[in-house]
Order: sequence, then structure tokens, then C-alpha cells
Amino acid sequence: MTPLAGWQNFYVIVGSSAGALIGLQFVVMSLITNLPKVQLNAAAGGAFATPTIIHFATVLGLAALLSAPWDGIDAPATLWGIIGLAGTVYAIIIIWRMRGQAAYKPEFEDWLFHVLLPLAAYITLALSAYAAHSDVKRALFAIGAAELVLLFVGIHNAWDAVTYHLFARKPEQEGDS
Repeated sequence: MTPLAGWQNFYVIVGSSAGALIGLQFVVMSLITNLPKVQLNAAAGGAFATPTIIHFATVLGLAALLSAPWDGIDAPATLWGIIGLAGTVYAIIIIWRMRGQAAYKPEFEDWLFHVLLPLAAYITLALSAYAAHSDVKRALFAIGAAELVLLFVGIHNAWDAVTYHLFARKPEQEGDS
């Protein structure tokens, strides 16, 4: 029995949640685009909307990866380490995107949920892959924590985007173009 076997239920729950939330996010974003006379900003979307889908997809992908019937921990650890490194680079790119967009001035909460928490989760993934060779049990708990952080960050960010578009943004005046 591999160390991953005891985690099957966790990954079924987390993975199916992430998959459902990806679909819901697409539905909500489609509805938001139909709001009257609201001009959408692609740079803001790249800074705020796209990362949410990436976080959900990462959780879904990790759940699938770690639910596969591996014979040992080396191959999955290498893969989740690569995902952690790629996510770390992506979180740094999000910093540039947030600073480069002009549609919205980010507040502390935005930096926390769009950069700091995802960055911490991706770094945890990368480091836990290295640690898996010496302490598999703790590494698996670290992955679980990182996935939950990404899942809850995605939920927060999706809700934040919806409430911003529904309550904070005002449609442009009829005479504006």
C-alpha cells in the first residue's frame, strides 16, 4: 500500500470541488460580461480572473495526479514539485499583472489573496516535493494544506470578483462610449 492510498477520499472531495468551481466560475464570468455597458479590462482579467481558474485547475490537477495508482512517491513528488515551481513563477507574474493594470487599485486583501497566499501554497508544494523523500507523511499533509489554501483562495477571489462587478462597478452612462 502506497502512502497516497490513505488520501483518496481527500482528493475526491477537493478535486471534485475544484472541478465544479471551475465550471461555476465560467458561468459567472459569462453572466458578468452581459451586464449593460460595462467595459471589461483584459489586463485586469489577467491579474484577477485568470489566476482564480489557474488555482482551481491546479487543485483539480493535483487531486488527479495524487489519486493515480503510483507504485512509489518519487514520480508524483517530482511532478507536484514542478507544479509548485511553475505556480511560484506564476504568482510572481501576477504581481506584475496587478501592478500593470489600471482598472482597479489593489488593496491589502487583494495582495493577500491574489499573491501572498497562492505564493505560499505553491512554495509549499515545491518544498514538500523535496521533503517527500525523507518524510512522506508530512509532505502529504503539506500538499493537502497547499491545496486547501488554493481552493479557499479561489473561492474568495471568485466571490470578490462577482461582488465587485455586481455592487462596486457602475454601468457607464448611456451617452458614454
